[in-house]
Amino acid sequence: MYKNLRQYIDRLESAGQLVRVAAEVDPVYEIAEITDRISKMAGGGKALFFENTGTGFPVLTNMMGSDARIAAALGAGSLDEITARLDTLVSEALSPKEGFWEKLSMLPLLAGAARWMPRKSGGRGECQQVVYRGDAADLSLLPVLKCWPGDGGRFITLPLVHTVDPVTGARNVGMYRMQVTGKNSTGMHWHLHKTGERHYREYKKSGRRMPVTVCLGGDPVYTYCATAPMPDNLDEYLLAGFLRDRSVRLVECLTNGLYVPSDCDFVIEGYVDPAEDKFMEGPFGDHTGFYSLEDLYPRFHITAITHRQDAVYPATIVGIPPQEDVYIAKATEKIFLAPIRAAVQPEITDIYMPPAGVAHNLALVSIDNSYPGQAFKVAGSMWGAGQMMFNKIMIVAGADTDLRDPRQVAACIRGLCIPQDVLFSRGVLDVLDHSTAVTGFGGKLMLDITPGRQSGRVALPENIPLPEGAAAVETSLALEWAAVLVGCDNGRQIDLKGLARALKWSGIKFIVAVDMAVLKLCPEEILWHAAGNFDPVRDATIVEGIITADARTKMPFREGLPVRVPNVVVSSPETIALVDGRWPEYGLGDFIGSPSRRYRPLMYGEEAEAR
Repeated sequence: MYKNLRQYIDRLESAGQLVRVAAEVDPVYEIAEITDRISKMAGGGKALFFENTGTGFPVLTNMMGSDARIAAALGAGSLDEITARLDTLVSEALSPKEGFWEKLSMLPLLAGAARWMPRKSGGRGECQQVVYRGDAADLSLLPVLKCWPGDGGRFITLPLVHTVDPVTGARNVGMYRMQVTGKNSTGMHWHLHKTGERHYREYKKSGRRMPVTVCLGGDPVYTYCATAPMPDNLDEYLLAGFLRDRSVRLVECLTNGLYVPSDCDFVIEGYVDPAEDKFMEGPFGDHTGFYSLEDLYPRFHITAITHRQDAVYPATIVGIPPQEDVYIAKATEKIFLAPIRAAVQPEITDIYMPPAGVAHNLALVSIDNSYPGQAFKVAGSMWGAGQMMFNKIMIVAGADTDLRDPRQVAACIRGLCIPQDVLFSRGVLDVLDHSTAVTGFGGKLMLDITPGRQSGRVALPENIPLPEGAAAVETSLALEWAAVLVGCDNGRQIDLKGLARALKWSGIKFIVAVDMAVLKLCPEEILWHAAGNFDPVRDATIVEGIITADARTKMPFREGLPVRVPNVVVSSPETIALVDGRWPEYGLGDFIGSPSRRYRPLMYGEEAEAR
């Protein structure tokens, strides 16, 4: 694996996977706009190394934003190599060992596990070559990015946030965005369901300050592991040790007693005081493609900043997919498939989270289907398993369906029998899901396509009535996906039931109302926007064997809708024009236009909150 982040950068550069930008660039807006253009290229573009940021440190973005780079970050030639290793590990660990020789064969496995355990060492690490304490620990020294015009400030976007359970002593390393609120303070964005928040509540009970340390950089496997859906109280650095087949060397922080990897680029030490009132953090242009709006979160106080002499500041850009996080999610699908099969549902053969589903809105699962109702059992258990509890829409297919082949999935969807193959439920959702009336709680939907009926045919009538209140009916998705779109202005009542009755015998399975501007998007973009603005229980009904759904932006016009609604995340016209004009200076090849131009018609006003 890698001794430090610089070694990984060298590998990317030698493989033609990194571009250096020598021109001076601004961490406020400009780096994000350049990165957004590159990361939305086919295959994820290249990693970007901004050498001149107006500070003493370069910035690295999009470092894991391709199939090749995420595999390289995890020390593998491909993600399939990691899947094979885990399959072997899990099968060996769980299979019964009856004879002496079989038990003896486990010794190499146990020896390997010992190598993976993180190890504390004395003395200082490379991450502590330069030290700033007290008032000298100033975040303005770092090239912290501000990415989008509605953001509440600059945000650290790739932090490895270290906390310790005060009851068990177990370490957690999570990734929670951090809004800079002063030269030595930030927000700490701990959602209600996250381990960091649970640790915070335990410290609050005991009336003690909570030590917190944030790392940036180092071996890129650390960054991945901080995003991984690890079980509570299982150390992320154990996973890192497994992936790199070498233990992580930890050194003690200078001011709070926590331990961190010695090879990180930056270490930000400090504490959170649970006795303090939370403060209003945000907004932030999030990975959902929409802003997460202001809310109350704890404040992190900084007591020291240390760094390597050759430190690189790593950052990621999130927003409308696809972005770098798409490839991080791919790794999670591969790495955690074997543990899910072993611990949750052995019949699961594959899991796929399409980029348009932004991780939690949509998941496709394939299973070895043996009996009626099995898909319903799998959905119930998955909705209660770890971070899969946040899933909103699940499609369960048979093992012979390739989840990554849209044609195969569409063929099975055309064979749906509604309502027999449909499950509506309610449960926990991601706090970032803005479609719900109650934060973090709302409707769920499962479609059972395990029967694999592929004989569904769509035959639309010659004259399709325009529903009352609608402005347009779009049928371009009808033949393949058995879906009809209805364009309608927000706030208007719309009669989808009448249209469903008119299409009763057509083979159509879905009628979806969307914002008028959405009709101009491609199918993946339509899915992203519609899934983000849809609560299955509140917004869907079944009429004549057709699911009708209102997936328009939910303005707060009536009871039962969200109190606040976020805008989509796009760059300002001024930033777009700046980057357009400077493009030849960056040395990035042929001109690439701004993706934000395509999405600006989806906005309601210019603020983070839609109005």
